Amino acid sequence: MVRSSYQVAAETSAAPAQVWSLLINAYSWPRWGTVDALLPEQSEQISPDGHDGVGAVRAFRTGRVVTREKIVEMYGNERLVYEGADNPFMNDYRAEISLTGGAGGGTAISWRGSYDVAFGLHFAFRPMLTRTMRRMVHGLAQAAARSATP
Repeated sequence: MVRSSYQVAAETSAAPAQVWSLLINAYSWPRWGTVDALLPEQSEQISPDGHDGVGAVRAFRTGRVVTREKIVEMYGNERLVYEGADNPFMNDYRAEISLTGGAGGGTAISWRGSYDVAFGLHFAFRPMLTRTMRRMVHGLAQAAARSATP
């Protein structure tokens, strides 16, 4: 196994609370992220009102691959930490999403993660996952900006 990581960032004109409301709502992720669907029947403790908390396990399908991620920490409306509960490609996955409010009312979003992946697979996997996560953070920023527009 090889330890690897990614770090991506984006900025949005939306306030941190608007970004946060999308981030904690697993039902919103297929609308702005790279996942195709949330699978409620394979998830645990997700909130029907979109306010998932610590302990929630979210199952997402992308193509034919299903991954499950467990929320392990939340700090106010500014930091969410989750770990891979089930992922066919990665082990020991941990990701942190941080929101920082700007003076002009917008939000800086930082999304970083680390994981173990099989040797040989890591050469292709790291750039692919970094691109995917870059699309995720930009999708989140754009969706938040759209939701902030009256």
